[in-house]
Amino acid sequence: MKFGQVADPSQIDFTLPKDHPQTKFVLEQNKKGLENISIGCAKWNKTDLKGFYPKGTKDELAYYATQFNSVELNATFYRMPTAEQVRVWKEKTPPGFKFFPKITNTISHFRRLLDVTDVVTQFASAVLNFDEKLGMVFLQLHDNFKPKDYERLEKFVREWPGELPLAVELRNADWFADEAVFNRVCELFEMNNITNIIVDTAGRRDMLHMRLTTPNAFIRYVGANAESDYQRLDDCLKRLTKWKKEGLQNLYFFVHQNIEKASPLLSSHLIQNINKEWKTAIHVPQLADEKPTPF
Repeated sequence: MKFGQVADPSQIDFTLPKDHPQTKFVLEQNKKGLENISIGCAKWNKTDLKGFYPKGTKDELAYYATQFNSVELNATFYRMPTAEQVRVWKEKTPPGFKFFPKITNTISHFRRLLDVTDVVTQFASAVLNFDEKLGMVFLQLHDNFKPKDYERLEKFVREWPGELPLAVELRNADWFADEAVFNRVCELFEMNNITNIIVDTAGRRDMLHMRLTTPNAFIRYVGANAESDYQRLDDCLKRLTKWKKEGLQNLYFFVHQNIEKASPLLSSHLIQNINKEWKTAIHVPQLADEKPTPF
């Protein structure tokens, strides 16, 4: 993932912003406690996750699902999924595994949320076949989708099928530069139970925020292939621990890297520390050994 890539990460201030006051209020509305922790990578392709798969791996997704409990499904961004394909993916994974499909770029980038009822229906009809393995659908808007397009976003959010949990990633700096603009869109998300995605990447600190609009933290973490990646994860866990105490309901955390083969290492680091801090027992992904695998 090259989004937010920088030449020298040592020059970046990785300090996390303070929580928005509304974040604590939103978290405190959750009386159920922490229900789910999903941590995974952005993809399962062997060509990207070099060194992760044992020799002889025949089915990458089936093996990936033995190591991680979720995946951020970017394949659905580039091609509209079919019900048949979704069922194939679902059946390759064990109970409890979760998919987080990205909304197809026809909706977000080509039509830019205009006249999308037909393709939204097509997309929703397909991904609903994940059944209990559907985590949350997410919309990634184009970098040049700006606050002037607010009405399009508002219509899209209000018409989104309620049976599909939705998260939205805003990428244009104008959404975050003006407090009134950011408050307006966050209030829209809150009113419609839409999760505001947090993107933590080196070159785009201007879009990093700590405002939750639901009791769910959906975090897309982009490492810089630097030693600071691990300290950043430790700092993030401190904030997540605070949110857990305040009422966090679900954590969805996906690790990206410009060199993706490091993603399992960072994920393992985070999971080990969560297990220690939160007394959980999430499986810690292992790098491949030389033994063959039946998958």
